[in-house]
Amino acid sequence: MLFLVPDLRQGGGFAENVFSGAHDSSDRISYQDAVNRAGPAVVNIYSVSIENDVGFYRNRPRERTSLGSGVIMTESGYILTNNHVVQNADSIVVAVQDGQILEAQIVGYDPYTDLAVLKIKGDNLHAIPQTENPDVAVGDMVMAIGNPFDLGQTVTHGIVSRAGRTGLSNFVDFIQTDAVLNQGNSGGALVDSNGVLVGITNANFQVRDGRNGVRNVDGINFAVPYELARRVMDEIVTDGRVTRGQLGFIGREIINRSGVEVTAVAKQSPAAEAGLRRGDIILAIDDTKLESAAKTLDMIAETKPGTQLKLQISRNGELLDMNVTVTELGG
Repeated sequence: MLFLVPDLRQGGGFAENVFSGAHDSSDRISYQDAVNRAGPAVVNIYSVSIENDVGFYRNRPRERTSLGSGVIMTESGYILTNNHVVQNADSIVVAVQDGQILEAQIVGYDPYTDLAVLKIKGDNLHAIPQTENPDVAVGDMVMAIGNPFDLGQTVTHGIVSRAGRTGLSNFVDFIQTDAVLNQGNSGGALVDSNGVLVGITNANFQVRDGRNGVRNVDGINFAVPYELARRVMDEIVTDGRVTRGQLGFIGREIINRSGVEVTAVAKQSPAAEAGLRRGDIILAIDDTKLESAAKTLDMIAETKPGTQLKLQISRNGELLDMNVTVTELGG
């Protein structure tokens, strides 16, 4: 044994030289800096609504409190959260991480993305780090920051398994991640490894079980992409609501050919009134060539209602020009 470990002759032993070693904490992976940058901007939201407690001998009001999270987007106090967190609330209280308890007002909401904008007045509000284009990609590490079950601010992490689109037309194509979300996380922040906001956490994936009940599916959770959420917020702050344009058709891309093939046209829609038919191929809109059905729908959704567009159509090999007026989605 002494030949194998000569240090034993000097009384050094295993503890000092063999099994122990200097471990520098700087070589471990930590996201403390990212959490410190983003965490102060994530708030707890308590929405209170008054409901009638209807019973056999009673009909008295009952107070119901809903729990959620929110993200401070500007130092002036605009907050993004989920609409279902504050829907039908009679009063909304926001708890900031520095201890401030503030009353919030609803500025507006967008049912299509389930987003709502709140406004608070407080001191030294910390806006979450943001960049114009977070460029989220599949495989990126992300962290969800929120207030699950009112336990206080909690951080979970996972990877992006699908990067959502950011156009106004496809408002249900969210970021998919396996970062754990629980009740109370709704409306919180999804941030990257630098603490930059990439999305607003929204919901778990749910299915019906054999008893027709609803249950969450572990590891499949969603967030509204930052670019879309910011666009929705800016429109709500400016106009009080989000306006989306529509023409009333569904299209798909064509393999090895530019343009979008029309697969369905809604009755009495602007597209139908202009004469668009199923099977037509839209080659261009206002002289902009079309390559993607998704981008085409985004372009239309982001066009102000009342705007007239010129469509270049291919029908049975014949080129046609068609003028169509954009109307408001849901209007």
